[in-house]
Amino acid sequence: MTLLAEPLVAILVTGMLVGTSAALLGSFLVLRGNSMLADAISHSILFGIAVAWLLSGQTSGPVQIAGAALSGVLAVFLIETLTRTRRLRDDAATGLVFPALFSAGVLLINVTARDVHLDEHTVLLGEVGFVWLDTVTIAGIELPRAMLATGVMLLLDAAFVLAFYKALKLATFDPDLARALGLAPGIIFYAHLALVSGTAVAAFDAVGVVLFITFVVVPPATAYLLTRRLLPMIALAMLIAALSAPLGYALAIALNVSIGGSMALANGPFLLAAYGWQRWRGGRRAAPASAAYSDPPSA
Repeated sequence: MTLLAEPLVAILVTGMLVGTSAALLGSFLVLRGNSMLADAISHSILFGIAVAWLLSGQTSGPVQIAGAALSGVLAVFLIETLTRTRRLRDDAATGLVFPALFSAGVLLINVTARDVHLDEHTVLLGEVGFVWLDTVTIAGIELPRAMLATGVMLLLDAAFVLAFYKALKLATFDPDLARALGLAPGIIFYAHLALVSGTAVAAFDAVGVVLFITFVVVPPATAYLLTRRLLPMIALAMLIAALSAPLGYALAIALNVSIGGSMALANGPFLLAAYGWQRWRGGRRAAPASAAYSDPPSA
């Protein structure tokens, strides 16, 4: 057994890979005000996983990731289509679409995959504590399958952000300007969400897609409280997500609870600390201003 396949190393590295890739993509969702699209996507990918199995007979691998990615894009497309009718708000459209796709995925699994190891509970909750049991050997190196999948998705996510950083930045802060410059913000947006879907399905063997949402939202939101510059925000969000993995693991061992849930919960102290620091800094700035406008002391 190689070092990467050791239980402790496999658990920590996989958790850190999931957290950093989710935080990288989630930073743009948080800035756009679309962070809850991650919730819709993470539930909708079950439909894509079920359909991909029906078409290919494969329960894992790139076909599953592609099916989940397309399912996530379909969910967002349906949400935006319903919103454009102006009869439903964004939250109502989201509340209609993702339960429908999730329910369809559950029904497909129950009807057509009764004897196949394709379980919706695994997709939702995962179990990072068992990732070291399922390994593959590449170039003589044994490593967990979940670590390989999440590592590949992190590389793809990073390559996408680096290649289209300017377009992503403009599409996030000023989509009208991006459109005027011919940068196709709509295509960038859907490509971004397709990567979110692919990363979510790569994570379901580890932390599960429900806990994946935490990594998409909380580290970027925490970093946003600490800085208003995009690059430092992304770097800080990824750092917070990476640190949450070992902290969550230690908490899980101490309390004998779910490792994936503890890794997600470990993001909370960072958020509370950032919020407290922002409030303290805001109070210090307000104090001189209030003193300047106070009545002069009487003689």
